[in-house]
Amino acid sequence: MNLLITLFVTFMLIGVSAFGGGYAVMPLIQNYIVENHAWITMNELADITSISQMTPGPIFINAATFVGIKVAGHVGGLVATVGSVLPSFGLVLILGYLFAKHGDLYFIQNIMKGLRPTIVGLIWVAAITLFTSSLFITNPDGFSIEWPATLAFIVGLIISMKTKWDTLIIVLCGAGIGLLFYFLPF
Repeated sequence: MNLLITLFVTFMLIGVSAFGGGYAVMPLIQNYIVENHAWITMNELADITSISQMTPGPIFINAATFVGIKVAGHVGGLVATVGSVLPSFGLVLILGYLFAKHGDLYFIQNIMKGLRPTIVGLIWVAAITLFTSSLFITNPDGFSIEWPATLAFIVGLIISMKTKWDTLIIVLCGAGIGLLFYFLPF
């Protein structure tokens, strides 16, 4: 029972601070889930992020569900997911009431103007962290390059910059590169 409470409170704390959406919340997930509680590894966080791009729903909710199930089974998944959405749900109720009752709230708009650059910074931190954990392997000798991931990154980057292909096609290209390296001895 203590673990379920810890899951709930942890994801609720992240949810309270989760301004800016999925990528902006990644540093918080890394801090609380990977570093403080060690419920998942950084590689698993990168996997969750990748899988979340292919499944419906926000990254944070998918991460909460995955981590909750991994740590405490299906009940843990439910508890972590509820903890992650409860703060936003409460905030939307309060703001909806205030907007309906008082009309335009300029002070909230000014707060949001201050939050935008902060959120961009958080997204950059998440991007750099995911980039390094996806393309480099840490080992006792230092680190080495993960060649299949690096090739998939370069191909995906070039395709997305030079074409208007659907994101699903680009993701499938990356998966194909991973399979190629898995089945062919390089």
